[in-house]
This record gives sequence, C-alpha cells and structure tokens, in this order.
Amino acid sequence: MPSSASLTRIIGIANIVVVVAAVVGLILVPSASRPGDRPLAAARNPLPGVQPSAQPVSTTPPGVEATPEFARQIKANEAGLVPVLMYHRIIKKRRASIDRTPAQLKQELETLAKQGYVPVTAREFATGAMPVPAGHYPVVLTFDDGHPSHFGLDANGAPVKDTAVDIILRVAAEYPTFRPVATFWINRTPFGLQDQSQQATAVQWLVNHGFEVANHTWSHPDLAVMPKKKVREQIVRIERLLKKLGAPPDKTIALPFGAMPHPRKLARSGSWDGTSYSFAGVFLAGAEPSVSPFAKDFDPLAIQRIQSNGKKGECRKWCSQYWLEWLNKHPGWRYVSDGDPNRISVPVKLRGNISPKQRPQVNAY
Repeated sequence: MPSSASLTRIIGIANIVVVVAAVVGLILVPSASRPGDRPLAAARNPLPGVQPSAQPVSTTPPGVEATPEFARQIKANEAGLVPVLMYHRIIKKRRASIDRTPAQLKQELETLAKQGYVPVTAREFATGAMPVPAGHYPVVLTFDDGHPSHFGLDANGAPVKDTAVDIILRVAAEYPTFRPVATFWINRTPFGLQDQSQQATAVQWLVNHGFEVANHTWSHPDLAVMPKKKVREQIVRIERLLKKLGAPPDKTIALPFGAMPHPRKLARSGSWDGTSYSFAGVFLAGAEPSVSPFAKDFDPLAIQRIQSNGKKGECRKWCSQYWLEWLNKHPGWRYVSDGDPNRISVPVKLRGNISPKQRPQVNAY
C-alpha cells in the first residue's frame, strides 16, 4: 500500500476533485425526473413478487464463537480496510462524471457479491456492529442527496424499477449472502418528494426494510465557509425532519462536498434552537477505503469514502474500480470478518493496530 505521506497527498487532491465534480453535477446539471414519475403508494404490500431475501434483513449473522484456530483458518483480519462506496444519481443517461447508470450500479453490486462482500449500513460500520458472516468482507453502500433515482414506490407498492433500491433488492435475490441494505443521506426534499406524507411513507418503508436514512444537511451547503450557528442549523433541521418522518435517531452524517466545518467537531455534535445532535460517524467524499472502526487510526470525524466509477481521468487511482481491484490483489489489507460480534480477530502482527479500548476483545492468532 502507498506510504502515509503519499496517501495524504493523494487524498487531498482527490477530495478537491470529488468536490469540484459534485459541484458541477449538483449545480450546473439539471435534475433527472423521478423514475416512473408516480406518487408513492402506501407500503401495505411493499414487495410483491420479490424473493424472501429482499424482505427485512437480519441484523445478526448466525452465531459463531471465534477461536484463534478458527480465525486462522478463515484468515480473519478485523483490522483491515473497508470500502465505503459513494453514489449520487443513478440515471440511464449520465449527465455528470459522478452519475452512474442502473446497469453500472448492478454490475458493481454483482461484482461485490461474487467476491464475497456483504453490505452493512454506515451506522453499523461507524459503531462497529457489522453483522458480516465469517470469512466475508463488509462494504458500505452510501447514496447522497436523497435523489428520486434512489428510491420510489410504484402504484403497486413496489420499488420503482431501476432505482437504487430496486437494483439492490434484485442483486440480493440472486446472491443470498448479499444483504439488501444501504445508507441514504437526505436533504430537505427526500427522494424528490414535496408532500410530507409521501416522504414519511418512503422513509418508513426504507427503515422497515433494513436501510438507513440519515443526515446530509438541509440545503447541501459548503459547511467550510458557513458561520457556526448556520452549520448547526443545517444539521438540526434535517434531524427534526427525520424525526417527523418516523426515522429512528440517526448516528451518521455525510458532509456535502466532503467539506468540513470549522471547528470540525461541529460536524459531530452540537445544538440549535433547543435541539441537539450527536453522531457516531462523519463521512467525507474521500478517495480511499476506510480503516477498520476498531483501528487506533480510525477517525470517526473524517471517514473516507470511494466514489463509484471506472478508472478513467481523475478516477485513475482513487475510484471504486481501482480500489476494488487493489483490494483483490492485496487481500492481506482487506477487512475479513470472524463472524463473532464479541471478538476482534487479527493476525498477531496486527494486534497493535487495534484501538486500546478495544484490545480486551482482541482474538489474535
């Protein structure tokens, strides 16, 4: 893996590139219409015809008690790297570099499933409560901006075809170990819906089916140039909206453009107008896999993500195709689950990489 110094330079450049791309995509490019262009139906029969694997997901894998011998057999490494993938619009004709087509999303998810990756939510990752079976690898699927192409329900109460949720469910139906979960970070009009009852139906459907819906600020501003009070207001207004829509208290936030407020602790906790917020994880728009949430180097205020894209242009060395290929070629760097939520299994040589407060749980081999 590249040195820390070179990675720091790469990450800095890559964050700038990702921010510029996001600005172009979100400001200069017109929004696509919502797939299906139909109002949300009540979720009384949410998934007609979908296989059982697409129903509400289990949060706990089958019970495993990891021993050093077992961890050695499956090459467990819970100090390894985890890809946190960042998606924006999923549309048939890409209008910005950060857009992906439904076919591209499906192909990437199928690749992940075939390679043994198991999706977890951003909340599960940030808190270290990742229900990944032994020998498999966690991946975090994240979608920014609550775009209509991420989710909608058709007149029959099923996810609109070729939305992100529809594609995730179809891949999960084909690959049983691929948990149908993801994180959707929303702004003030989740999934392009103006009516609050429809917003509530959408959010509650997602939450009831194992997805996470969380904070991406009210109006998607650059928090780095905002006064502290305005930063807190941007975050709190979405916290209030989520509560009103029936979402559980959220534990994660994605910073618009990956831009950190000053001081950066404002992104993690604060209050405005009598409402407080506190997050387990603050996610950037970064350029490399994240370190393990158990690692001593894990920074919950600056969790790296990888833009989903190929290897052309600015993505030559820091988007999803590059990093997934890199992790395949360097399996010793990848997070491999031991399937035991009570232990953190690592090779003996990596014991020192685990956070001191987590070391009583270490199962070294």
